[in-house]
Amino acid sequence: MADRPYNVLFLCTGNTARSILAESILRKDGAGRFNAYSAGSHPKGIVNPFALKVLAAADYPSDGFSSKAWDIYAAPGAPAMDFVFTVCDDAAGETCPVWPGQPMTAHWGIEDPARVEGTDLEKEAAFVQAFRFLKNRILVFLNLPIASIDSLALGKRLRDIGEMEGASRKAAPESKAS
Repeated sequence: MADRPYNVLFLCTGNTARSILAESILRKDGAGRFNAYSAGSHPKGIVNPFALKVLAAADYPSDGFSSKAWDIYAAPGAPAMDFVFTVCDDAAGETCPVWPGQPMTAHWGIEDPARVEGTDLEKEAAFVQAFRFLKNRILVFLNLPIASIDSLALGKRLRDIGEMEGASRKAAPESKAS
């Protein structure tokens, strides 16, 4: 599929929590094989401090993240994405930009840890759980034989990953994030 590192974009609505967690996980665990990016359809402009705290505690990158709009990755001169994954149900239902290069897409939705109300300990626990669900998905993704599998089988495997433990809803047969 590529003779360079694969480019992967994680999308969410606000780009403050789940997509940031996923970007950091892939940045570290896929280093050398993957370039990780994240963005949102309606970015809030800040990264949730619980996301950064959980990443730092798990020894994952927690610096240099920003909440940004997804259209910067559809603009001329942006890196061509090989994969685009939505990690929230809202972003999966939105009309996404047309991605140059026609990347493979899938929905990997999990519940939004930023919506959890309660004590700081309860909020942090929600972020730890989101981190775990995303890490599990990304580890399965990293172990796929991307270069040797046909695109139909790869697409099915990517959708199956989205239905792993913690899925916020069953993935649609065809992701709208294409």
